[in-house]
Amino acid sequence: MRTKGRLVLSFAAAAALAAIGSHLIEGVPAAHRLTAQAVLVSAVAVCLVWWNVVAPLDQMAAWLKAVRLGAEGRPPAPDPAGLLGPLVHEVSRLGQSLSEAKAAAEAEARLRAAGASEWTPERLKAEVSRALGGRPLCVVANREPYMHVRRGGKIEVLTPASGLVTALEPVLTACGGTWVAHGGGDADRETADADGRLPVPPEAPRYMLRRVWLTAEQEEGYYYGFSNEGLWPLCHIVHTRPSFRPEDWAHYQAANAEFAKAVLAELDGVREPCVLVQDYHFALLPRLLKAARPDARVGVFWHIPWPNPEAFGICPWQRELLDGLLGADVLGFHVQAHCNNFLETVDGALESRVDWERFAVQRLGRATLVKPFPISVDAPPPPPAGAGSAREAVRLAAGVHAEFMAVGVDRVDYTKGLVERFRAVERFLERNPAYVGRFTLVQIAAPSRTHIKRYGDLNAELDAEAARINARFAAGGWSPLALRRRHHGRAEVLPFLRAADLCMVTSLHDGMNLVAKEYVASRSDDDGALILSRFTGAARELPEALLVNPYDVDQTADAIHYALEIPPLERARRMAAMRKTVREHNVYEWAGRFIAELARVRVREGGHARALV
Repeated sequence: MRTKGRLVLSFAAAAALAAIGSHLIEGVPAAHRLTAQAVLVSAVAVCLVWWNVVAPLDQMAAWLKAVRLGAEGRPPAPDPAGLLGPLVHEVSRLGQSLSEAKAAAEAEARLRAAGASEWTPERLKAEVSRALGGRPLCVVANREPYMHVRRGGKIEVLTPASGLVTALEPVLTACGGTWVAHGGGDADRETADADGRLPVPPEAPRYMLRRVWLTAEQEEGYYYGFSNEGLWPLCHIVHTRPSFRPEDWAHYQAANAEFAKAVLAELDGVREPCVLVQDYHFALLPRLLKAARPDARVGVFWHIPWPNPEAFGICPWQRELLDGLLGADVLGFHVQAHCNNFLETVDGALESRVDWERFAVQRLGRATLVKPFPISVDAPPPPPAGAGSAREAVRLAAGVHAEFMAVGVDRVDYTKGLVERFRAVERFLERNPAYVGRFTLVQIAAPSRTHIKRYGDLNAELDAEAARINARFAAGGWSPLALRRRHHGRAEVLPFLRAADLCMVTSLHDGMNLVAKEYVASRSDDDGALILSRFTGAARELPEALLVNPYDVDQTADAIHYALEIPPLERARRMAAMRKTVREHNVYEWAGRFIAELARVRVREGGHARALV
């Protein structure tokens, strides 16, 4: 109908021109009148073609030339009612895609020219400084990288057991900035200043930690309630029913508002700040930050899986959560499948336009880019001299009296498949009695969310299973399972990873699982084997691992047997390939790619932000 209207206007103008011409032709001698009419018709046709075809094409050609030469500028926006409106729209989209690809290629070329192919802390610092124009980085996470607690009358510093901390702490150490987090340690207040700030790491400060104080009721409702009894089981396919209570939702809203106030205080005086919001605790925060600081570049990284639309629709406040997340300029997940699930959820729940070509959402006059950014780890320090003796010392200290040692490192959580792992060890020993007395799994199990009933039940179940299996097989000071239920810092965990013949990562569902990558990164000897659940994000990057379905106890038992008897050359080949992947795609690359994507966002003071695409 619009094109028809445009044609009506065009022909109306042509009719007016023809009427004027007809009046002029009246004075032309009859012998030449036919020729004059032909000339008039041709002139009208030329005008129509120029108006509807030639002029728009000239404008489009000029813009495409500018894009080709690297100049920035908006594409021509002719009347969509024009004959070439659809064509101009598609060519504009194509030009924008070419511009985006060109920018990405130039960025990649610049990075390659900058130095070695591997990302280092120094390279990340230089790239972030260039991308942000020297402006500081602000990270928001519930978990703090350093927690102060009282033990035996004195204050100790702990590094929480968290994949998020494992990934982000090296980034802030390299780049500097501010980490805004909940102050959860019982000595946190007395070790921070009046604003909850303190420089960290304690032994060699490189960035600022800003602690946010929540009431006991807020922490209970926001963290234990809505986040971990609601969103956590909702997003993990482990068949634990989520609980959504109105009072928890109210605390979740209040906690997000408290964090918004703290972040905005840190951003005061910073022009076009860059904020990286972490995980499911802060789905509302991006919209709150954008409302107060439209000039801010806000990125969100969602560390856990995103379920399909039907599953996420269980949440009574799904629309509010989605709207909050779409306040971000860039939203990252570990894998493309989770991006797709998110876009499908938005498509069915909100009034918005999902662009499946660019993987973006247009809503309320702005765009949110949705992309996968697989997170990783940094390289551990080199092993001490005398690795062989160190390996034996670790085993003896752990009470392992066995020829072969496996290791598992997890929070005590029902998503980690710990009960299934213990039963796989039992099945392995049933099928391979020659390994009785020769194989032990050391399970490092950090307590987590202990006063949530589901977690308390899991702790009891783990104790019962370990006791049952050990009672069945133990003999002469040997037992098949060594359960170490306490917090272990990274420095304590690394010797176990280096000493283990195999590492078991058998999560029932996991966004990534960095223990798998930590194990691989620790094996500078190219030895060891990794048994990895196919339901982790890491499985997509580490196909050389022994991939298993953790629900299939027989398959996992067979994988243990194969890992112990795999030929040395094959074991070294697999480990070398995985080490190459983790080395080339480390946490510094993850942060560099994410921040570079965020830095390409155009923002304007007092207005909306839109992705530069």
